[in-house]
Amino acid sequence: GVAKTLLVRTLSAALQLDFKRVQFTPDLMPGDVTGSLVYDARTAEFEFRAGPVFTNLLLADEINRTPPKTQAALLEAMEERQVSVDGQPRPLPDPFIVAATQNPIEYEGTYQLPEAQLDRFLLKLNVPLPPRDQEIAILDRHARGFDPRDLSAVRPVAGPAELAAGREAVRQVLVADEILGYIVDIVGATRNSPALQLGVSP
Repeated sequence: GVAKTLLVRTLSAALQLDFKRVQFTPDLMPGDVTGSLVYDARTAEFEFRAGPVFTNLLLADEINRTPPKTQAALLEAMEERQVSVDGQPRPLPDPFIVAATQNPIEYEGTYQLPEAQLDRFLLKLNVPLPPRDQEIAILDRHARGFDPRDLSAVRPVAGPAELAAGREAVRQVLVADEILGYIVDIVGATRNSPALQLGVSP
């Protein structure tokens, strides 16, 4: 309704990332996300069929519409950059990024996200409804033929190689001991603040 999915699809086009979207529903199973072993009658063996998590940018759409067990299927992927199926770890592509949308928890049929999963997201954006003049502009764009699925106008500005180079550049930044101490002090303050339910973990 407020172009959350379009935002993520546009990001994938701008960064030239492989993109997959999973609609999280009450009947979605963990294997529908991570993949599962499938019996191949031709070889009489089980073979791994990769799920949509094997991508660069995964959109978990309406993530809190699915039960916690399926939500938890993303935990290992987001923390370890791998998934384990039948006890065997399988590495995910690099880079691997998860974006998720959720409905307000007061909506019927939604589940609270577990704290361990919330901790794996870098940030949260609240996307408000647009004001009247912007809604009129949106209607006007649609009337003139705007197709939100057409991303041909999106110009790539970087790719996986540039993202990897950027991460490496960050690792090379020298941080003074005073800055490290300041960071630890801020982290410690979050653990004692009554305004926060959970403090920052180490």
